[in-house]
Parts: sequence; structure tokens; C-alpha cells
Amino acid sequence: MNTNCQICTFSVDGNLFGVDVNDVQEVLRYQELTKVPLAPAVVSGLINLRGEIVTALDMRRRLRLPVRPNGSLPMNVVVQTKDGPMSLLVDEIGDVLEVDEQMFESAPPTLAATVRELITGVYKLEDQLLLVINTERATDLAPIESELEAIR
Repeated sequence: MNTNCQICTFSVDGNLFGVDVNDVQEVLRYQELTKVPLAPAVVSGLINLRGEIVTALDMRRRLRLPVRPNGSLPMNVVVQTKDGPMSLLVDEIGDVLEVDEQMFESAPPTLAATVRELITGVYKLEDQLLLVINTERATDLAPIESELEAIR
């Protein structure tokens, strides 16, 4: 019996990522950000989502990829976490893909450790890999805070 799951896809620095559609609250165009003083660099700011304050994380910084080119505005993938909604700032929103769970594979060892620690695995598509992000790990700021404490 084939079991399929749906993945909400997006791109970051030319790479295709996705999260389980059940974790996604909504996707939005660029929203005005309010900066948070002394926050880790991965926290781009806060957005007001119909009266709810949501932390926006820059996935380029979270994945330690090059910064977004000037004049290029990010899109928001708002995901539900155990701590409430958080926004993942991405370059482009893709499609919702239905993938066969039997095609799911663990992350290849050739991926950078900073990427591998945030993904649950990959799906091989016809022309590229779809890297599936674990939203709880990606939005967990505790490891980032400990890195900052070690530097101080």
C-alpha cells in the first residue's frame, strides 16, 4: 500500500526545502519586520500576524548560507511549533508536493553538518533533492543561544 504525504516546498539560496504541510499554518508575502535588540542574528525580527506577534527566523542564516541579495525580500512560511507559530523567512515559496513516503531517505553524508542537523531526510525528485526540514529543530533557538554564550 502506497502512503503519500504532502510537503510544502520553498527555496533558499537555490536549494529546494520543504516542511510537512501539517506543520504549516500559512504562507505570506514579505511582512514588515520589527528588529529585536540583542537577538541572535538568525532572528530577523518580529511580524504582526493579525494581532499575534510571531518571531521571524532567517533560514539563510539558520542554514549558514550566504545572505540574501540586497533588494530581495523574503517570503514567510509560518509553521506551528510547540511554542506557537514562527515564521521561516525563505527566498521563494514553491508548490505543495505529494510524495511517496517509501521514497524517503536519510540525509546524505555529503550535506554540511549545519544543514544535516536541521533536516529529517530527503526525497529524490526528477531533477533535484527535496530536503525536508524538521520544524522543531529549525526553530529551536537554544543551541544558537549556547553558541553565543560560549563566545561571550
